[in-house]
Amino acid sequence: MSIFAEIILQPGGVIAWLVVGLVAGFLAGKVMKGAGYGLVGDIVTGLIGAFIGGFLYGLVATGDAGFWGSIVVAFVGACILIVVARFVALKRTRL
Repeated sequence: MSIFAEIILQPGGVIAWLVVGLVAGFLAGKVMKGAGYGLVGDIVTGLIGAFIGGFLYGLVATGDAGFWGSIVVAFVGACILIVVARFVALKRTRL
């Protein structure tokens, strides 16, 4: 058994990924006291956050999270991504 899940991209799956990414990125932008990153930026933040959250979820739990669970997992991952990005940006401005 591989530690990486098999990713199957079907037309409905791609749309669902975009919706999850948009919702998660938008929510993370609002919760993290930011102005958001625009439509494309929120989707990218949410999608990268979904990978981060999915990886962390896979370390602590098993099974399918479902659509709403995917949004929560992606949201947590997006928040982690924003914290890391702000930390790196803060370090770069101090140099």
